[in-house]
Amino acid sequence: MPYYRLFYHFAWATKAREPLITDENRAAIYSVVADKVLEMRGITHAIGGMPDHLHLVVTVPPSVSISSFLGQIKGTSSHLASHLQPIGYEAFAWQPEYGVVSVTESHLPIVVRYVLNQEQHHAQNTLKRKLENFD
Repeated sequence: MPYYRLFYHFAWATKAREPLITDENRAAIYSVVADKVLEMRGITHAIGGMPDHLHLVVTVPPSVSISSFLGQIKGTSSHLASHLQPIGYEAFAWQPEYGVVSVTESHLPIVVRYVLNQEQHHAQNTLKRKLENFD
């Protein structure tokens, strides 16, 4: 098995930045994202977000392309979230765009804390623009 230490911070938004991630579906969306990461032999370091976007800090194996990795994550989570929507609501969807930055291992704890404290950063306007500019 190859040795690798690859860390990425992904961020992407809901379609039209609609507040589609709710208290009712958040845990299920985060869970299916983490499950899909594991299925693709990745490691989830943090998942967080707001009603209109999601952040994911992961290790992605070098055998998987970044675009394929996130495409599968977004597809699986969108499919699940659409089935959780009440009847009569528009289907859940993500915007096609996303942002991704590589993270050095020494900065990984800082980025993980940032992602896990999204609500606080948005409420206090202490956002890191480089980590939020994805659409």
